[in-house]
Amino acid sequence: MDIERLKSQIISAIDAHHEEICELSRKIHDNPELGFYEYKAVEWLTGFLENHGFSVEKGIFDLDTAFSARYGQGEPVIALLAEYDALPELGHACGHNIIAAASTGAGMAAKTAVDQCGGTVLVIGTPAEEVYGGKVTMAQRGAFDGMDAAMMVHPGSYDYVATEALACQGLSVEFFGKASHAAGKPESGINALEAMIQSFNAINSLRQHIRSKARIHGIITDGGEAPNIVPDHSAASFLVRADTEAYLAELKQRVVNCFQGAAMCTGAQLKYQWDELGYAPMLNNLTMGRLFMNNMHKIGRKMKMEGPGEGFGSTDFGNVSQLVPGIHALVSITSCRGIVTHSPQFAEAAISDIGLQGMIDAAKALAMTTADLLADPALLSKIKSEFFRYQNTSG
Repeated sequence: MDIERLKSQIISAIDAHHEEICELSRKIHDNPELGFYEYKAVEWLTGFLENHGFSVEKGIFDLDTAFSARYGQGEPVIALLAEYDALPELGHACGHNIIAAASTGAGMAAKTAVDQCGGTVLVIGTPAEEVYGGKVTMAQRGAFDGMDAAMMVHPGSYDYVATEALACQGLSVEFFGKASHAAGKPESGINALEAMIQSFNAINSLRQHIRSKARIHGIITDGGEAPNIVPDHSAASFLVRADTEAYLAELKQRVVNCFQGAAMCTGAQLKYQWDELGYAPMLNNLTMGRLFMNNMHKIGRKMKMEGPGEGFGSTDFGNVSQLVPGIHALVSITSCRGIVTHSPQFAEAAISDIGLQGMIDAAKALAMTTADLLADPALLSKIKSEFFRYQNTSG
């Protein structure tokens, strides 16, 4: 197998369909759809893949806007993951149009590797990454079973491979007190808002004594009806994050202790519920990451293994990375390092010329890395050995 010749063919395939891939990205960007309602994006992406010889199944795992597109048969099975949901009000301020088109274009180009090496390439459409964590549900339902590797890229302000993403779980909290006139009869009331404020203060104190990578943040969603009425109800929504599942479990209990203490101090009744679905921490496969980085270098794009130190937050790809060897590389779509995701400026970058070039480069590197895995069983064996080794020690 002449792997360099194969990679040249992959680059040529993406160059030949450059405008078609960019148009996919533009259409998704211009028609933002919220999580689980990405019907237009799914039609455009699957239509492109069907036109290029993929067999497509929509609505997989009881999710209307999830899909699987397959080319080839047998092992190994390499998956390229696509995201395409947008943010409320901000549209594609996280650049999921870039993710969708990069993975789809890479899948199209990776056909050449399948034809010459055998195996299977999958493009998996994963809805609702924002807010709902669609991949968490898909993972629980077996969507990633039987895969040998999974890859995707996410747009950012830097080029690097090993994304740091934290385990994360949401918490809904309510306090129930007793209403009373705040001036005429305050002693008859039980202040549910005061209980919530005391909880925030306790959590602020807790933050001084937790690991540097852990995060606790929340908002009050109900704080009462009027200033002259002792609030009989308050509510808040929190997110708790940690770098390991084990520390997240410990931190969750310490956070609950803050609320329970406030309930005891004020006499308010506490009710809380953790979200059913949680985000797992990222398990970066560095062997696969080096392949991706080297392929980026081949096309003249310099990329580092690790970033400049800022965190990525959390992503539902973390759950995938705990099940199958994976990478979730960051590819810069802007020349301005100060632009952050979930901002109007980032939404503009996601459709800029620089952004689209980052997408094309990412598609080439994803497809070439797929070729590496299909062509060399020893590489895939090394990737799996690393995965199982760190999977057993990452708690």
